[in-house]
Amino acid sequence: MPQGHQRPIRNTGWAFPLASAFGASLRSNPAGWWALCCSLVVLLLGLDGAPIFAQHGEPGHEAAAVGSSDHGHDYHALTLSPDSWEGSKAGMAYSEFNHHLAGLFVLLIGFTEMAQALRSSSLGWARMLLPVALLGMAAFLLIWSDHQAWPIGPLSFAETFFGNDHEILQHKTYGLLALTVGLIELCRRLDRLAHVSWMIPLPLFAMIGGIMLFAHSHGAHPAAQKIAMHHAVMGTLAVSAGSSKLASAWRGVFMGWSRSRWETIWAGLILLIGLQLLVYSE
Repeated sequence: MPQGHQRPIRNTGWAFPLASAFGASLRSNPAGWWALCCSLVVLLLGLDGAPIFAQHGEPGHEAAAVGSSDHGHDYHALTLSPDSWEGSKAGMAYSEFNHHLAGLFVLLIGFTEMAQALRSSSLGWARMLLPVALLGMAAFLLIWSDHQAWPIGPLSFAETFFGNDHEILQHKTYGLLALTVGLIELCRRLDRLAHVSWMIPLPLFAMIGGIMLFAHSHGAHPAAQKIAMHHAVMGTLAVSAGSSKLASAWRGVFMGWSRSRWETIWAGLILLIGLQLLVYSE
């Protein structure tokens, strides 16, 4: 059968060049596009789950939680009892102080990362501020985050780390994650972990921590809706920051931006989280 003369297909309009460029970029660095897709999925899941988790702050849920042991705390007459911890002046002051102190740690990380992104600091020790801040935050969360928890409260180690109090468990989980990532970043900056894959835990920590904030609840707190909104905003910023940091690992792949630009976005979002923690109130 005679073959007809084959003519090249003409690229008409904008669709063919765009698809061609997308395919070329995907073939040249598939890992970068895979990371972008995962980041977007995580962000969308977090945003989609915000209204669900915010329901913990609705009055009906607070009423249902009164006297319940599912939340871990022994809330007898919760928001109405003057001697209950959640919602009391002492409890709110303790929680606000914890958030403000965490904000100082996060601001230190943000300023350090911004200096590195803008190449405004040539001091070698400045690179160590991020792991030091993470380790300091981890120590605070593991020891002082909850007045009832081990080692400063009446709860035992097993009750603290394996109990039913979701708020305490999340605080301790944040502490363990910060400790792990802080040690990894410390080893990276001491040139003990040189492989590029060790760059992933830091942005992954930001993204996982952000997602966890959507489910973070202070029990039957009188300002539960306000607290849920605080956490939803911080969670969105954290997921976005982690995605930007992850994107910086693949230079020139995402929208053709340089690594320094993604690093600047990452640092700026971290600073915003630190500022929000610093003005946090209940």
